Amino acid sequence: MNGGTAVYSTLDVDVRAHPQRTVVTVAGDLDMDTCPHLSETLEALTLDGQALALDLRAVTFMDSSALHLLLALRNRARATGGTLELIGLPHQAQRLLDLTGTRRLFTLQPCPTL
Repeated sequence: MNGGTAVYSTLDVDVRAHPQRTVVTVAGDLDMDTCPHLSETLEALTLDGQALALDLRAVTFMDSSALHLLLALRNRARATGGTLELIGLPHQAQRLLDLTGTRRLFTLQPCPTL
């Protein structure tokens, strides 16, 4: 997938490919119902050592399915020589990473200012 928007029941995903990185903007709930749809979108991306940035500032909820997806995506990015950045991680999602001891595994970036 080179770019575009996919809309699922409680999840919106927008992919923008840039020369040095791909930005995936996610809005809605990331849970056991929606993660397979996001995973499908992400699997279609060619990483080839590039940075992948997930803009999660509009995510309203994350469960363990989302954590599993993020860990798998991190491993995939690293296997291709790339990186994974999580942008604007909401408080609930930060708490999930803290409770599971996985926060240190991710590069967290604040929301960009306009």
